[in-house]
Amino acid sequence: MNNLSRRDFIKLFTNALFSLGGLLGLVGLFRYFDYYPPEAPVEFDLGNIADFPIGSRTVRSDIPAVINNVDGKIIAQSLVCTHLGCTVAESVTGFDCPCHGSRFDENGNVLAGPAQKPLKTLRVELSEDGRVKLHTKG
Repeated sequence: MNNLSRRDFIKLFTNALFSLGGLLGLVGLFRYFDYYPPEAPVEFDLGNIADFPIGSRTVRSDIPAVINNVDGKIIAQSLVCTHLGCTVAESVTGFDCPCHGSRFDENGNVLAGPAQKPLKTLRVELSEDGRVKLHTKG
């Protein structure tokens, strides 16, 4: 390598840069395919039962769910549209999906498509100390 011409040096340097760029790209690609998103919580503590008086309707956008107290029984429904998973917004007639126009009544039943299924009912537990727990799965 004592007799390395300028042309050979530039060729060697260019090949080294391309090789390094390709290697960095492959590392990034492997990291991309190895990504596991953090799991969303499946249980939420909604507070005390006294926070939900009889006849109340509470919309929680952080879960997203609506919690109803119907004659002393806590009922929760998901606010995720059954069509493509958008979060529905509260309206005068119930809930409207801003993505594709599905409409649901206040009980989660479909009023207008493209959604075919009603909003999902979520499991609610009342603990011994009077706390309301909402389960989004199962």
